[in-house]
Amino acid sequence: MAQAVLGSRRASTMREGFAVLGVAIRREPWVFTVSTVGSVLFGALTVADAWVLGWSTEHVVLPAFRDGEIGAGLLWAVVGLFVGVAILRAVGIVARRLGAGIMQYRMQAHYRRAVTRKYLELPLSWHQRHPTGQLLSNANADVEAAWGPIAPLPMAVGTIAMMVIAVTQMVLTDAVLAGVGLLVFPAVIVANLVFQRLSSPLITRAQQLRAEVSEIAHESFEGAMVVKTLGREEEETARFAARSHELRDVLIRAGRVRAAFDPVLAGLPSLGVLAVLAAGVARVESGASNPADVVTIAYLLMVVAFPIRSIGWLLGEFPRSVVGFRRVSSVLDATEHTEYGDQQLADPAAGVGLRLDVTGLEFRHAEAQPLLEGVSFTVPPGGSVALVGETASGKTTLTALVTRLIDPQQGSVTVDGVDVRDLARGELAKGVSLVGQTAFLFDDTVRDNIALGGDISDDQVWEALRVAQADGFVAALPDGIHTRLGERGASLSGGQRQRIALARALVRRPRLLVLDDATSAVDPEVEARILAALRDGDASGSLLVVAYRKATISLADEVLHLADGRIVDRGTHTELLARSERYADLVNAYEQEEVAAP
Repeated sequence: MAQAVLGSRRASTMREGFAVLGVAIRREPWVFTVSTVGSVLFGALTVADAWVLGWSTEHVVLPAFRDGEIGAGLLWAVVGLFVGVAILRAVGIVARRLGAGIMQYRMQAHYRRAVTRKYLELPLSWHQRHPTGQLLSNANADVEAAWGPIAPLPMAVGTIAMMVIAVTQMVLTDAVLAGVGLLVFPAVIVANLVFQRLSSPLITRAQQLRAEVSEIAHESFEGAMVVKTLGREEEETARFAARSHELRDVLIRAGRVRAAFDPVLAGLPSLGVLAVLAAGVARVESGASNPADVVTIAYLLMVVAFPIRSIGWLLGEFPRSVVGFRRVSSVLDATEHTEYGDQQLADPAAGVGLRLDVTGLEFRHAEAQPLLEGVSFTVPPGGSVALVGETASGKTTLTALVTRLIDPQQGSVTVDGVDVRDLARGELAKGVSLVGQTAFLFDDTVRDNIALGGDISDDQVWEALRVAQADGFVAALPDGIHTRLGERGASLSGGQRQRIALARALVRRPRLLVLDDATSAVDPEVEARILAALRDGDASGSLLVVAYRKATISLADEVLHLADGRIVDRGTHTELLARSERYADLVNAYEQEEVAAP
């Protein structure tokens, strides 16, 4: 889409800017038409002011000087003309500004939604390659920048009509004086071109720096704990300050260019007016013209300066707009996506979990060594399997494949005999829930963090909290399940956040629950009670758990020992302890560290 709109990357900023505006005009033709008609009306009535001024000079002002009196009828006629023109011009201003505002904000809203929808469609692998700060900038600052030129667009279009009308009237009024006045046009055009050449690279760089500042700020806020605990405040402040100061300096340079350009653009028409007055005096004295014509030409020349300036405002927005649109389009043009089928999971019998079959699974990042290779296992309906392995053995990757956050290069994952890639969008989430290593909570109440807008009763929330061993501390909160938790659940401990996240998954009664070290911050005894409750529940589903504590592992029907991306052994916890020294060393290591800790 973006490539078709923008054409070659070598195209001029002006051409690309008009192409971006073309997108907006095609999407909102009626709003653009209304705002443009209003702008044309404003322009025409502004020019009409010159005619009224000239007519008043010839028929009211000069006769008043000659006769020493003003007729009441003529006076009311002049007042009526000026008031009528002012009212119609006000209508044009309202239509122009209202239409431009509606058009601009509609385009911003549309593209924010489009970017957000694209984020949801793109696979996790794409998101992992793009910093969160950049994605926030794409959806906010870049969208605003892309449609910035819409605000002056109707004015520029309308004032072009105004300029044509004004120049035509100048020529019809007095061609000689019009020619004298219009000599300033080449100078104004040259000034605009110089301004564009000087300001375009500065504005482009400023928009890029805005995104970089946003990325650094977001990264620093996300890593606040690391920054604080490791005493990196000064380094992070310096990193942020460096980009902020560079942005400041670029904007100051751009401001200096505009500060030099605006007085030139404002002064050139004044020089033209002086030239018209000088030539006009000579022509009036020679009888070739009259004072009314001189006043009309001088006024129209000032009117003509405004359209040129408004077009300059429009062109001045193009560099920032083009950069913003390119950055937004880089998201919208991303081709990676997750394919879905149309199959549905069969309606479950009461209390029956899903059957999970993993066959010949292989996954790798780009040209790297495989993270998983030849992994095959089964979780029977209602059964429980524990994954045990050293750090970087592929456990988390395996849970992401099972829940289809990513797709394998080879092999398959099936639930109840259906390949997860053949399921309709959202179908897998109805039966499978994943609780990851890091518990994310919203700045909302306990209840809303668990229900997430679903049709879930308070009794169901409390039941999920009970299974997750979280009902006790939640009941002790000031407002119980209606207590706000703060950003990312900052008011809770790590173990409490994990139990709330677990309750969020349990309240949906998943038929397959996948726990990726989801109770690592919970006391061993509490963790054992949670796992026991999951196994002994009235409607127990299947369970796949990444674990490293003996108490948790021993509750599983089968244990898979994962090493270097492969399943090197499998069996019950007791069997693996008896025959595998490597497994025994691994599961004993945690308890030995706990005993050694003071």
